Amino acid sequence: MKVFLSQQNYHIGNFESNVSRILEALREAEACGADLAVFTELCVCGYPPRDFLEFEDFIRRAEVALAEICRHTLRVAAIVGAPARNPDPQGKDLFNAAWLLHEGQVKAILHKTLLPTYDVFDEYRYFEPAFQWEVVPFKGHRLAITICEDIWNLGDNPLYRICPMDQLMAASPDLMINISASPFSYHHDEDRKKVVRSQVLKYGLPMIYTNAVGSQTEIVFDGGSLVYDDAGTLVRELAYFREDQALIDTEMLYSGRQATSSHAAAHADQPPAAKHSHEPADIIAHITARPNIAEIHQALLMGIRDYFRKMGFRQAILGSSGGIDSAVTLALACEALGPSQVRAILMPSPYSTTHSVKDAIELSRRLGNPYDILPIAEPYDAMLQTLAPLFHDTAFGIAEENVQSRIRGNLLMAVANKLGYILLNTSNKSELATGYGTLYGDMAGGLSVLGDLYKTQVYALAEFLNREGEQIPREILDKEPSAELRPGQKDKDSLPEYSSLDSILYLYIERRLGPADIIAKGFETSLVARVLQMVNGNEYKRNQFCPIIRVSEKAFGVGRRVPIVARYLATDPNTP
Repeated sequence: MKVFLSQQNYHIGNFESNVSRILEALREAEACGADLAVFTELCVCGYPPRDFLEFEDFIRRAEVALAEICRHTLRVAAIVGAPARNPDPQGKDLFNAAWLLHEGQVKAILHKTLLPTYDVFDEYRYFEPAFQWEVVPFKGHRLAITICEDIWNLGDNPLYRICPMDQLMAASPDLMINISASPFSYHHDEDRKKVVRSQVLKYGLPMIYTNAVGSQTEIVFDGGSLVYDDAGTLVRELAYFREDQALIDTEMLYSGRQATSSHAAAHADQPPAAKHSHEPADIIAHITARPNIAEIHQALLMGIRDYFRKMGFRQAILGSSGGIDSAVTLALACEALGPSQVRAILMPSPYSTTHSVKDAIELSRRLGNPYDILPIAEPYDAMLQTLAPLFHDTAFGIAEENVQSRIRGNLLMAVANKLGYILLNTSNKSELATGYGTLYGDMAGGLSVLGDLYKTQVYALAEFLNREGEQIPREILDKEPSAELRPGQKDKDSLPEYSSLDSILYLYIERRLGPADIIAKGFETSLVARVLQMVNGNEYKRNQFCPIIRVSEKAFGVGRRVPIVARYLATDPNTP
């Protein structure tokens, strides 16, 4: 049997476009003699559709789209992902389903069993889990068809009480097919390979695994579809961060191995090996490793491009300060959208240094993007005069600093509104974690490019962007970071050194370690208490922030849900 794998970039709710892409792939599958084309999870409607699933009209349109695809399966069968109605009044109204379409008919509907609710996932909110399992005969094969999470229930502490493949093995399948929408994070591709291979070794069957590609608001899907033979050998790996396809002859997936040995089975059901270290000296090296940064670079480009393309936007605007964060954001935006489509606005204040303005101008000159200079000294003075009766000659402080940031935010939004730009936010994860930013000022924006990168990762990404020539002037990388909102201001006046700060933040946010465990890694008690207090005390700011392109396993946004009004580690500095 010849199987055509297709990883495509779908658009949530854009049924016409999604169907067109699927039909195009079916034509290509037919042209190359395929018997079966395999697509990805919820490809018909796009993933994740979230509360659109609660609209009857949305489900009806998905059914119309399915019928249209079905009409084009006279010669080549297709496995596509789409919602399916639950005929039983008990339980949720929908299943997350894989539909086998052939000869213009629905041959089988297979339901997803394991419905994740962690991180960015919220599937049990909408779907009923499968409660029966069947192997599907097709072209002399017996197919065990599963959906994404169904193959991830591994290790000594599994999330679920059931493994779908354990149920399916009773019906003697000879080929596993898994359709997925597995999001990117900068080490997840290796975890996926280990999970797929562990399934192959556990059950002694080859697996065809298709994964979505493309960005949906904050979530990036990186593709990398896989084919393993029954001995656990990787036969084919599709491209990452772009659409791709492949034709596989299933005859090449069988080595004559009939069953898994007890040794292989024992080792197959283990969780993916961790790629990170918790030791302070190794954390920064781990999160800034060149392979990680290279993948992050591709993910951010895809995140920017798809956000603009799918929303119908063309041009971006951002504030260019001559600092590292705005420089990296500007360079990425120019690469993703084209320099002519990205406008930089320089807004020097009375406290901006001459070299910062020069650095910002030189950056735009090198990148080739248009820029404008809008000094804010006059509006800043006007604001202070207006506020003087209420400020009562009090000492200069955070309020006066933040007025400058909010003036910049207003100017950027005014230009964006007038000229049709989308404002890209330039805040990094270290700043967002600690609240080192101004609401309605430098935290404004329609999309956050760097909000899931720690400051040390931003520097590593800048070096990566300069790998073939100095796009970002060396002066920007070498200067001490500063918001330049008061004379001589430096980030280190308000924050710990970034190497220590980012290590603690990583252990707390990504690894979810408590204060005692972090202190046990070698960090000072008072420093840990201070950092965690800043993180938990600033959730109200992050709650009002724009979407962040997700590149880590735990980004701020929909995948991290903590209370705003809470005492945990936010108000008691005495007990870390």
